Amino acid sequence: MKMFHLLATACSMFTILTPAVTWAAGTSPSPANAQSNVEPQALEALRRMSATLTEAKEFAYRSVNTAEVPAKTGQFVTLFSNVDVALKRPDKLRARLSGEAPHFDFYFDGTTASAYAPSTNVFSTVQAPPTIDAMLPALEQATGIRITSAPLLVSDPYAMMTRNLSSGVVLGPTDVNGRPCEHLAFRSPGINWEVWVESDQRSLPWRVAVTFTDRPNFPRVLIEFLSWNLHPWLKDDAFAFRKPAGAREIPFLSVVKPTAR
Repeated sequence: MKMFHLLATACSMFTILTPAVTWAAGTSPSPANAQSNVEPQALEALRRMSATLTEAKEFAYRSVNTAEVPAKTGQFVTLFSNVDVALKRPDKLRARLSGEAPHFDFYFDGTTASAYAPSTNVFSTVQAPPTIDAMLPALEQATGIRITSAPLLVSDPYAMMTRNLSSGVVLGPTDVNGRPCEHLAFRSPGINWEVWVESDQRSLPWRVAVTFTDRPNFPRVLIEFLSWNLHPWLKDDAFAFRKPAGAREIPFLSVVKPTAR
């Protein structure tokens, strides 16, 4: 497969969305007592949430993402980004990011993956695998980029989220911006992650927190969902990248390194 083309000017924005590893990933845990440390009630809440997302043939959400990233001074700094995502199964995905890092747009139409940085009017596009499930790991393999919300975007979120779990608990009921939720906490090798799942029949996630325990300073990412639309009626052409006037294509990068601050 050809390498994914990526925008050099957009590296730091992708880092905000995707700092080093995807939550719910990691190496396999010791099998001795992994399952006994995962509460069935926590798995059931994840199963309900997964069913809601799987049954939605298309959806859109808005979120505010907070990420701790290394600065050139050696300290970790906190950056904020606004994210709009639209998805249409099985082969369409669009993400628009803005905030402290440069504005960045990503398109996947089932045939090509494209990236565009409006601030510099540069873009990159390449042939991609034919489904979201195949495209996301291919993107990771080619560039090292892993989208933090990937477990919510695949066709079977439950399978991805429960892979390699070493523990899982229900911390109890709570409120997220006026919505009653169950607060769940899980551990995988190198990763601690939490999700706040709405208590009603929709069981939507309204907050995700990820701590990378295998990295210096234990950097953290927080995704605060502002809205979900499970029936957005998206047209296929909404996922197609159209080259803006005067836009310049740049060469691909096989390794993406975040821009130091």
